[in-house]
Amino acid sequence: MDVAEAIERRRAVKRFDPDFVIPPEDERRLLELAMLSPTAFNIQHWRFVVVRDRGLRERIRAVTWGQPQITEASLLVVICADVQAWRRDPARYWSHVPEAQREGILEAIRTYYEGDPRRQRDEALRSCGIAAQSLMLAATAMGYESCPMDLSDFDAVADLIGLPEDHLIALFVAIGRGAETPWPRGGRLPFDEVVLTDRFSPGRP
Repeated sequence: MDVAEAIERRRAVKRFDPDFVIPPEDERRLLELAMLSPTAFNIQHWRFVVVRDRGLRERIRAVTWGQPQITEASLLVVICADVQAWRRDPARYWSHVPEAQREGILEAIRTYYEGDPRRQRDEALRSCGIAAQSLMLAATAMGYESCPMDLSDFDAVADLIGLPEDHLIALFVAIGRGAETPWPRGGRLPFDEVVLTDRFSPGRP
């Protein structure tokens, strides 16, 4: 399946076959592909919490509007953002480049993020969103169904998974074998309403 077909075929599935188990090698492959997602300065802000414990899944479902995907999907990934990834030994993100080039990149990372909590947070969350889409498209290409999820008390989930204080939960992704036909695709906005040329207000200098 090519990328365009995966984008067109990917749908949010609300019910999964609870008896289906994704093979371990496929699960690892899905996560490895998600880890190839781009991030600013190659910081790799995402952390993927794979929730296997059935009791823990039930507790997460209880604070996530009772959504059945939480307990029915073969794979439940809580995608978390490490807001302070930019300062965690950043040399390792560029260990493969010559030292002179690496030092310049490290200085750029420090200059860009230091003292700007909003930028630290926003970049980390953007990275998680990109990784979530990579994960879902990979799942589609491998013949699985997926569902991006929020509608959750993220503070409660943070307690349940022991989330560090300098991390945030971005969203969940549930993956497995779909147990029902997805809803009809929602209405799409007109192309010209979504795609603008140069600026929102025409005629401005």
